[in-house]
Amino acid sequence: MKKLVFGFLLFAVCSMTFFTTTSCSDKKSADDSLLIDSLAIDSQGTDTLERMISETPMPKAADELFDDFFFNFMARKDVQYSRIVFPLSVISGNKTTKIEKRQWKRERFFQNQEFYTLFFDDRKQEALQKDTSVNSAIVEKIYLDKRFVKQYVFNRTDGKWMMTSVRNTSFAASPNASFLDFYSKFVTDSVFQIESINEELQFAGPDPDNDFATLEGVLLPEQFPSFAPPLPKGMIYNIIYGEPKAGSNTKIFLIEGIANGNQQELLFKRVGGQWKLFKMSI
Repeated sequence: MKKLVFGFLLFAVCSMTFFTTTSCSDKKSADDSLLIDSLAIDSQGTDTLERMISETPMPKAADELFDDFFFNFMARKDVQYSRIVFPLSVISGNKTTKIEKRQWKRERFFQNQEFYTLFFDDRKQEALQKDTSVNSAIVEKIYLDKRFVKQYVFNRTDGKWMMTSVRNTSFAASPNASFLDFYSKFVTDSVFQIESINEELQFAGPDPDNDFATLEGVLLPEQFPSFAPPLPKGMIYNIIYGEPKAGSNTKIFLIEGIANGNQQELLFKRVGGQWKLFKMSI
């Protein structure tokens, strides 16, 4: 997921960190993360920074793409509280409860993490991240150990993204049920992991002898642990752009770095009812 850093955020961060950290002259430009909390700012500086941000209106352009809006939603308390439809419906099975504005506790999602995860059925679905016609999105907080998914539902009405409800559901009710069942075991069972790797795993990664080159080749299943990136477990995130679909036999699993912008990709396919890893790019 590509992120935009709006000018006022970058200026505020540079101003707050000028005397305590290095200059912002080598920071990334408008395609980088909005996640200001990943910078080394003390608590007093953070409070001041958030106040400065809240005093600057969110650009109207942030509502064009869900990603741009959502990073503002995470980073800015004022945006979050103003872009939730209160009383907020929380749906758990057949039970619906309501949360008033005064009861809502700010949700920072993956703002304070070094990475987040996404998975798509194909490249066409992945391209929806940049599609300005998308008017619905679901941010999923997936608890692998508990086999539980918390879905934050967003809709765009009259040009503005709003969070309209929260749904608590099980793996079984998820459109990605089969893959979630597989992945939760893949990252915790080493024997199952090796068994779930294709006989010839396509691999692309950095050349340790040349910073500007990439190595490409084939790995055997038993070589996977030596080359694989750390795979998130316990709890992961996903974002569904547009209407969710079920039944896909392919999953493009992305690990997106927040501070460094690095992306790692694993391609899984379901063959004969069994998911296997076919390709890895790091």
